[in-house]
Amino acid sequence: VQLQASGGGLAQPGSSLSLSCAVSGYYHAIAWFRQAPGKEREGISCINRSDGSTYYKDSVKGRFTISRDNAKNTVYLQMNTLKSEDTAVYYCAADPDLYCAGDDLNAGDFHSWGQGTLVTVSS
Repeated sequence: VQLQASGGGLAQPGSSLSLSCAVSGYYHAIAWFRQAPGKEREGISCINRSDGSTYYKDSVKGRFTISRDNAKNTVYLQMNTLKSEDTAVYYCAADPDLYCAGDDLNAGDFHSWGQGTLVTVSS
């Protein structure tokens, strides 16, 4: 599986950005991770191909929305009400067998990774 993330950039606090992850190959779960400077990579959202169910980390719940377009083989992350603490490099990751549910996302569980895209939230 190959993944290509895009859509990062500079945004003001309170504004919105949308990230895209183009996927080639089969996956079941696709997640978005992020890594802020000096911090560990954290999983923030995930979507399952089979039933469209989703997972969100509490810090982004209600602000971020993950969605998929199976026809375009693309997964999106709509980020609203951005905060300075959302500044990070964002990565999409996929796995053919994983079903993401209510547990915290573990980077080691995902088989394939895209390159990161930088999101900077600053006034």
